[in-house]
Amino acid sequence: MHPMVKPALRRGWRDLNTVQFGMTPAHAMTLGPMDLATGSFLDLLNGTRGLELLREEGRRMDLPDGHVDKLLRGLALAGLLDDARGGGPAADALRKKKEVLDRLRPDLASLSLTTSAPGDAIGQLAARRSQHVQVRGAGRVGAVLASLLAGAGVGKVDVMDGGRVEPWDVAPGGLPPDAVGDRRDESARRAVRRAAPDRPPRGATAHPPPGDGDPGFSLVILAPRDDVAVHAPDPAAAEPLMASGTPHLYAGVVEGTGVVGPLVLPGETGCAGCLHEDRVDRDPTWPRLVAQWRSGKQRQVPPCDLSLATAVAGLAAAHALAFLDGRAPSSSGARWECSVPALHWCARPVRAHPACPCAAAKRGKGEHPSEDAESHETMAVQRPSEQCREAEAERPAGTWRAHV
Repeated sequence: MHPMVKPALRRGWRDLNTVQFGMTPAHAMTLGPMDLATGSFLDLLNGTRGLELLREEGRRMDLPDGHVDKLLRGLALAGLLDDARGGGPAADALRKKKEVLDRLRPDLASLSLTTSAPGDAIGQLAARRSQHVQVRGAGRVGAVLASLLAGAGVGKVDVMDGGRVEPWDVAPGGLPPDAVGDRRDESARRAVRRAAPDRPPRGATAHPPPGDGDPGFSLVILAPRDDVAVHAPDPAAAEPLMASGTPHLYAGVVEGTGVVGPLVLPGETGCAGCLHEDRVDRDPTWPRLVAQWRSGKQRQVPPCDLSLATAVAGLAAAHALAFLDGRAPSSSGARWECSVPALHWCARPVRAHPACPCAAAKRGKGEHPSEDAESHETMAVQRPSEQCREAEAERPAGTWRAHV
């Protein structure tokens, strides 16, 4: 092990005996009491020295016997310690690709904020390279979203869509202006290759059509260009995914509203069918409206604000990456919505419905409260804690973190 204090967290002295790691309430914590000699020793924890050399440096600084090991245990317990050579064989392989790793260093630093054990951050980053994601839809949301996932280190990102690129499909980070007239799916795959740190070869992302419900996907993201499909996702379109147990996430823009979610874990969380059944409970005319919207004449250019579409793509990519990294994002069982011009994000629950054949309600004991029309607390008003959390030896790592 080559210990290093996580470089993503800025360090400062609150007083002569207390060190603060990190600035923001979500990640900041304090460690103390700490004398100045120990504080100086922290500068040596930069990943260039092994344990024996660090112990020798501690003796040169007249630190008591066993003090270095005690300090390292405390830092590790607080989730502040990383291992410059940890993460396993996949991480070692990633380190050998210097240009790729340099592209991903900001993502690696960010992952270190949400992992506790030394080496976990680069281990998770390396694991992304084995993930396989499909994005269905290559408009202003889908193409940008796919590029973001590839740029963040996801190894295989496929994009499925039909037709040819129109001028209004063009977006920074997605389909470029010179792609107008080209096949939409091929253009999106080129954008994915450009965004990927190690440029996968042409044709590496060609996979079966959406109807096959390929269970080999780690995640499928449904980002339709059709605004009705965004607002009222058709449960039938996701049946192959439900049957194969493939997790899937919805994202898109309808009129002036951006939508991210729900993230569906088949048989466990609310799905498109649950969303439909719940809306019927609250509004008996809902099926009639949906039928009219789906059969109505398609507008040539539906509204899709560029900045809103980009925000939706970014939030959806963040939720997708959180899921791929093994966490449960807040879109699991909820739809995040944001409308212009107020741009106020709110979460609306998508609970498992007992009338839906997905059986998620049975797994959750059939609970289905009816008072779910109100929105949850918004992201904009979530308040930070009043003071930094203190790292104490008897607490497990991660106790002090408050993930939003």
